[in-house]
Amino acid sequence: EDSSTWPQMTGSTRAGGLGFDLKWNMGWMNDIITYFSDKSEERKKRHKNLTFGSTYQFSEHFVQVFSHDEVVHGKASMLLKMSAHSMSQKARMLRSLYTLMWTWPGKKTLFMGNEFGQSSEWKYDASLDWHLLEHMDHRGIQLLVADLNKLYHRWPVLSKTDCDPNGFRWISGNDSENSVICFLRYLSQTEENFLVVGHYADLELSNYRLGVPRAGFWVEELNSNASFYGGSGTGNDGGRSSEQIPCDGHPYSIRLSLPPHTT
Repeated sequence: EDSSTWPQMTGSTRAGGLGFDLKWNMGWMNDIITYFSDKSEERKKRHKNLTFGSTYQFSEHFVQVFSHDEVVHGKASMLLKMSAHSMSQKARMLRSLYTLMWTWPGKKTLFMGNEFGQSSEWKYDASLDWHLLEHMDHRGIQLLVADLNKLYHRWPVLSKTDCDPNGFRWISGNDSENSVICFLRYLSQTEENFLVVGHYADLELSNYRLGVPRAGFWVEELNSNASFYGGSGTGNDGGRSSEQIPCDGHPYSIRLSLPPHTT
């Protein structure tokens, strides 16, 4: 846990580094919390918060972390940091944030209670609010985190390239007007390509076109807006076939329905 810019914290000692295995990614954590805490209509001004982390993500072996420090001393719980008014909308935003976290490069850490969206801050002298799991908003977050863990385990592309810049590529990082980002996680020695699309504004986008590197059917592996997690269920019907229409510098593209606040 280091907030300085001292280089090579996780570099080999033989090469002059300090030899730690992992370093908390404090910059990414602060940028992402600031972004998701802001009102939806203001997020286009903070779009860089979603993308800037990629410029230094591979300078260290990072762990993406929301720790005890973020849910004490009046900072509010992860759920209540979300800028929406209703609890259901806050839960929807938090699900989209966690899905972005799990699919972004780097190892993952959540502090206790974050995995089901505890409403109150953490208290060292009290139990977690397990009774909240009676409500779908909280139960859905827990179900999503469980499925994200399964996804991370099932697809090596999400873990083997956590510290490898050759496994990450932007597809679209500049659409601040629609608050959309899209990046690719891939293993160069296999056919494994994992497309991650995030849409963090209030209005649904229909027929949103994004470039893809190859032809074929792109399976929708996970949708943070699935009804199973308490979302509306709007998505892409299990996947989309590519079209031979160039986009984003790629020879093929797919058209997606992007529900609000969904990854």
